[in-house]
Amino acid sequence: MSEPQPADDWAGADSDEQWDLCVYVTDSSPRGQRAIENLRRACEEHLAGRYHIEVVDVLENPRRAAADQILAAPTVVRRHPKPIRKLVGDLSDSERLLIGLELRRSASQPDGRA
Repeated sequence: MSEPQPADDWAGADSDEQWDLCVYVTDSSPRGQRAIENLRRACEEHLAGRYHIEVVDVLENPRRAAADQILAAPTVVRRHPKPIRKLVGDLSDSERLLIGLELRRSASQPDGRA
């Protein structure tokens, strides 16, 4: 019998892939600043040297936000690795952030290991 394999869409932080993230904020709002800080902290801890974060102000660039279907700010978009993932909020719940970006599996997700 073969061992279970991880889901094809699982990105995880174990690979050496470069991560491309974009955080949409409104001006310099406190929630937006917290989202940026929380995202940077998580990336440094789990993706040190393997990530790029772009910050987009939806008030200055509304067409860009509309093109990415951003309905609320702050919103983080993980563009790479695929699949695209979106998280809304200030990212203060670090466990939700890690699971949402697929940097960590939730307890309900199989890890694909024997």
